[in-house]
Amino acid sequence: MKKVSKVLICIFCVLFIAAIIYCIFKVIQLDKLSNMSSEEMLEVLTKENSNVKVSIGVLKDGKSSFRILGQNMKEEENVSYDYEIGSISKTFLALMMSEAISEGKINMEDNISKYLDLESDIYYPTIKRLLTHTSGYSSYYFDSQMIDNRLSGANDFYNISKSKILDKVKSVHLKDKNYKFNYSNFGISVLGQVLEKVYNKDYTALMNEYIKENLKLENTSVATCKGNLDLYWTWDKDDGYIPAGAIISNVYDMTKYVELYLNSDKRYVAKTYEPQSHIDASNFIYKRLGINMDEIGMTWIIDSKNDFVWHNGATGNFNSFVAFNRAKNIGVVVLVNTPPNEKIPSTVIGMKLMKELCE
Repeated sequence: MKKVSKVLICIFCVLFIAAIIYCIFKVIQLDKLSNMSSEEMLEVLTKENSNVKVSIGVLKDGKSSFRILGQNMKEEENVSYDYEIGSISKTFLALMMSEAISEGKINMEDNISKYLDLESDIYYPTIKRLLTHTSGYSSYYFDSQMIDNRLSGANDFYNISKSKILDKVKSVHLKDKNYKFNYSNFGISVLGQVLEKVYNKDYTALMNEYIKENLKLENTSVATCKGNLDLYWTWDKDDGYIPAGAIISNVYDMTKYVELYLNSDKRYVAKTYEPQSHIDASNFIYKRLGINMDEIGMTWIIDSKNDFVWHNGATGNFNSFVAFNRAKNIGVVVLVNTPPNEKIPSTVIGMKLMKELCE
């Protein structure tokens, strides 16, 4: 028995030392990354990768500039690539929601039961808590369909219907309070159904109309599932999670989109990035890299230390980043057709580029 105890202690000590070594290695790697320039990061990302396409848009002093990079930093001209922007799609929903609020169609403090088929005498989250990820909802709720999706290589949220989302809303019981920030694809998907009820139109059709007519973006759309790159997520027209991350766009449209936030004098636009809640949600890696999640607006993350407003996104084969500093009239878009965990994410590159532009 004593021998077994000694063996277990030895194993624990080895694992503990290994964990310490790993943490030290991770810190060294993060510090090395933190000291790299955005150009050096791009060199690492594109090195010996024949499939990579990186599109970068920069707004500075009222002018836009673009770079399209391929393998080993090769510059491409007169070309446009279509990227899944993932969760940056949430900011489009927030903008539409803010406009609806400004027109009196929706109230931020309303309980969602005012708009959805829910019992009015039970507490459900408010619009504001859903927009700020403080509702208490999880990022998503497991559904057996997710197993099939993983086995078939499909989008994790494929074929999870709007009715399933609403059924889950009815079964999750929350308290009337601001919960700790918890990034929720589910919560944003619920807001998509609120917009459907308010405008009496399917969310995909509603958002595509809004993108074309209100935002004047000709090469941006939701749930089209196709473009001129590879491995796009598949969506079904009744999928409930479409509002959380199904937009495809290019760097030219996304730069116009960021320009809207820099230049628009419309109150409902500014409301989307005004602080709504203090969250202090940066993880260890973000903090080591100087990426801050201090406050949140209507889905927009606010880095109050650097005075940046930003959001990122990721799907299975794409990752993206947008940010702006209105005071300095600077904005950045970084779109990449690789998974976020491959080499260096667009968020790290984009945030470094923002800091360089602001210096």
